[in-house]
Amino acid sequence: MQKLKIKPATAEDIEEILVLDCLCFMGIWTREAYLREIESPNSSLLLLWLTEARSPPQTIGIGCLWSIVEEAHITLLGIDPQYHRQGLGMLLLHYLLLDALQRNLERATLEVKVTNEPALNLYEKFGFEVAGKRKNYYTKTGEDAFILWLNGLKKPEFKHQLEEKFRLISDRLNPQYLI
Repeated sequence: MQKLKIKPATAEDIEEILVLDCLCFMGIWTREAYLREIESPNSSLLLLWLTEARSPPQTIGIGCLWSIVEEAHITLLGIDPQYHRQGLGMLLLHYLLLDALQRNLERATLEVKVTNEPALNLYEKFGFEVAGKRKNYYTKTGEDAFILWLNGLKKPEFKHQLEEKFRLISDRLNPQYLI
């Protein structure tokens, strides 16, 4: 049976992080940038691990948020392409938002390519809304980005909504993975 685990990244994970960065983001950050995220008290760099009984854990997902005043700025969310469309992005986003709650943040924001329909659908499921557009945001491709916002993280109903999302995610993942 395969088991999923979410854990904070450490410096020992850096090689796997860089491989996943290339797979998911075409090498968006450097080794030094990831090490800064790992060391910063204002950053949460989370890894999604897949473990099997006789194999070492495999890093299949990465997510990062910055805590800026009362805002969670989600800077990365990526799943190894061979594990897409299984609900793993939902699981990782859930844990990033849970981290934002634990940090007592009021809202979350992020940028996403205007053409990235799967990501837009994921964020919409969690209540993110388009707040604007950044022209030529992605320097490598010149693509525009939508700015997405999610307000009301401190409201009691948000915590309940997040708990309900986790139940739905668990139900979807349980046939294949233990979480």
